[in-house]
Amino acid sequence: MQPKYKRILLKLSGESLAGKEERGIDFDTVLKICEPIKECVDMGVQVAIVVGGGNFWRGRSSGKMDRTRADHMGMLATTINALGVADALEQLGVPVRVQTAISMQQVAEPYIRNRAVRHLEKGRVVVFGCGTGNPFFSTDTAAALRAAEIDADIMMKATMVDGVYDCDPKKNANAVKYDTLSFTEVLSHDLKVMDGTAATLCRDNKLPILVFSLEDPKNITRAILGEPIGTIVKEEQE
Repeated sequence: MQPKYKRILLKLSGESLAGKEERGIDFDTVLKICEPIKECVDMGVQVAIVVGGGNFWRGRSSGKMDRTRADHMGMLATTINALGVADALEQLGVPVRVQTAISMQQVAEPYIRNRAVRHLEKGRVVVFGCGTGNPFFSTDTAAALRAAEIDADIMMKATMVDGVYDCDPKKNANAVKYDTLSFTEVLSHDLKVMDGTAATLCRDNKLPILVFSLEDPKNITRAILGEPIGTIVKEEQE
């Protein structure tokens, strides 16, 4: 089958890399996530990845630290995850580069937009670490920003829920799942797709978002092929 998208930005949460351990990195889980990514690359899809850091650090939840310093620690956590994903991809034979928004030249390339695009064009996966490089911005916002910068066809947000619901499906058995949503609906109803900054950035750049479950990593391949999974958020006029 032909992939629906040529270039994608895949957002992975830090928690998804922890597996059943819930903290840190479970490398077997990371390998399972990377196997369908390899399938996508083999189909000719250009794949960029943004990783979160919640499996190591959630400084803002404590409220006891300076927010800027806590966010800097979170950026370092995302780099650990980026290197772990890169190692798994390399073990599967996928060429990969890690780029970080904070300079750490001994372990990763600095983020340079044109270089990232060139890597993608050469069939390399690019993993972005350190979020935007600035405090007060989530990794969801970093994913939206990088997706817009590299001209991705879509931003795919892999979560532990199979789409967007009108309320928490874990707390309400009658929760209703949306197949499609507009950015206006997401923002006006405060639906928990991502933070408002990220949603606004995607809306302004006409960048669709697909929210789907990573419980079965094969969903990454299904999403690339355009199969009807998850919830798509896009401009109303599309």
